[in-house]
Amino acid sequence: MSRERLQKILAHAGVASRRQAEALISSGRVKVNGEVARQLGATADPAEDRIEVDGRLVSAEAFEYYALNKPAGVVTTLRDPQRRPTVMSLLRGINARIYPVGRLDADSEGLLLLTNDGELAHRLTHPRFGVEKEYVVELSEPARAEELDRIRRGVKSRGEWLKPRQVWREDNGVRVVMAEGKKREVRRMFEAVGRQVVRLSRRRFGPIELGRLPPGHFRRLTQDEIERLKAATSA
Repeated sequence: MSRERLQKILAHAGVASRRQAEALISSGRVKVNGEVARQLGATADPAEDRIEVDGRLVSAEAFEYYALNKPAGVVTTLRDPQRRPTVMSLLRGINARIYPVGRLDADSEGLLLLTNDGELAHRLTHPRFGVEKEYVVELSEPARAEELDRIRRGVKSRGEWLKPRQVWREDNGVRVVMAEGKKREVRRMFEAVGRQVVRLSRRRFGPIELGRLPPGHFRRLTQDEIERLKAATSA
């Protein structure tokens, strides 16, 4: 392997996103061959150099990629102080240290991607790359056409402007396509027009479809799906 910037190595190893890795380096928490590396331009060879974060060795793990159908009531964290079930408790039999790509609210369900490829995870969730997420929304009462038109034009919620890529009505609710990833953005858009979301399910993340994966189950992504995920962030 050739020499690479430390933040890229840490991101690829699943330690942190590139931005978070830069903060780790700047705060002196990263060592290369026993020496603290404080310069953001510092490089290393992950195949030859000993790289540590807070005294823990960073290994160049093989990347793994999974899709999970998260049930409602399960939180998208590694552990929960309230002792609610986490997505990690559903991943039995996986030895790699994988992490959720972005978040799904505890009361939301559907497709969640998990990987130890920190660089790809960062690109999939950064607004600059505009990777789409598609949701099925069930409301307490059907939304009127003028309310959906308001959402299409964009609405303001808690000082933020929220605007979907697409919105259309279905027999059992509404389909929404987003590309920004703001906190609880889908629920907040409908709240802004006076509608309450009673069920929210993510059906697609970029090119990856939830399909018929049962709730609480996971599967490994195919090589073709991985390549399409990478292509979705290449622009």
